[in-house]
Amino acid sequence: MAEKKIVLPHHHGNNEDYIAGLIPENNVISAVSGALKQLGDPSRLRIFWFLNHVEECVINISAAVGMSSPAVSHHLKVLKEAGLIVSRRVGKEVYYKAADTELVHSLHKSIETVGKISCPSDLPEE
Repeated sequence: MAEKKIVLPHHHGNNEDYIAGLIPENNVISAVSGALKQLGDPSRLRIFWFLNHVEECVINISAAVGMSSPAVSHHLKVLKEAGLIVSRRVGKEVYYKAADTELVHSLHKSIETVGKISCPSDLPEE
């Protein structure tokens, strides 16, 4: 991130000019805001968390989160449009998983940190 030279009208001894110069560009903030907005829905958040750990079809996602397939399909469409998940087709079946991006990895870690959820990959094998 490039530092911009900003001079604020008041100085309070907190390096405010320097910090103001580090504020992310609107396109970066918009991308993060959009992702957080989509994950603001509890159903999408559950589906997103699940797909960070497995690649699954709609029927299995539906069973895992206790929702109808049409409802899950709607949430998957929204998550995919937001760039949070990806899909692949195998014959008639479509499989979904979390996108392999820095934003997705950070959101996943944040969800587990805030929710005090242990990541299945961190748990001992049974």
